[in-house]
Amino acid sequence: MKREELLQKASDLVNGDRAAIYGDAWENHSRIARIWSGILGQHIKPEQVYMCMIGLKLARLANTPEHLDSWIDVAGYAALGGEGLTEPSD
Repeated sequence: MKREELLQKASDLVNGDRAAIYGDAWENHSRIARIWSGILGQHIKPEQVYMCMIGLKLARLANTPEHLDSWIDVAGYAALGGEGLTEPSD
């Protein structure tokens, strides 16, 4: 898959199916941050959720680097995390 196609696929997922299923990405990841904060007993920010999700995908890619969906997900989380830099943080 060419990089343009991979980035387009990530965009389609972030802005299409996943947005329709999970709602606004920033709100969803803010919710995840609050849940993780409760579980871990420390304040977690939404941008840290994006970083951790990228880390999860990288750990999976270490075992199966040919798994294209994980590469697409990394691109999607990176885009959301970068966009989150302009959003108010919790």
